[in-house]
Amino acid sequence: MINKEENDLIVSAIQTAEQQTSGEIRVHIDKKCSTDPVKRAVQVFEKLGMHKTALRNGVLIYVSFSDRKLAIIGDQGIDAVVPADFWVSTKDQMIHCFKENRFADGIIAAITEAGMQLKSFFPYMENDENELSNEISKEA
Repeated sequence: MINKEENDLIVSAIQTAEQQTSGEIRVHIDKKCSTDPVKRAVQVFEKLGMHKTALRNGVLIYVSFSDRKLAIIGDQGIDAVVPADFWVSTKDQMIHCFKENRFADGIIAAITEAGMQLKSFFPYMENDENELSNEISKEA
């Protein structure tokens, strides 16, 4: 559902968002999700080593287009400080775009929102280093 140009726009959105925060944002796309999307997102989160960031401030945006499933999860450091409904409102933004077949726009909106929220709690630090890849990961 994401072409090369959209892929590049998503990666660019991650880079832009991460210039505002020490937080780390990843996007993962599965071909199929045969379980609860949050459970699958937790598996992917661990597989990608997102729990190994210094401040435990990684966010994973998980999407399975064929099953119409998505989840947004944050590591312990994030969940301890963001509002309880933060991921719900961000997910609702994505769903709105997805219903209009604007898949890349939905993902980019979620990345942008996550970056703005992370900036409040995890501002960019001068010595910040990119701990995780900005590339979209995909299930083979």
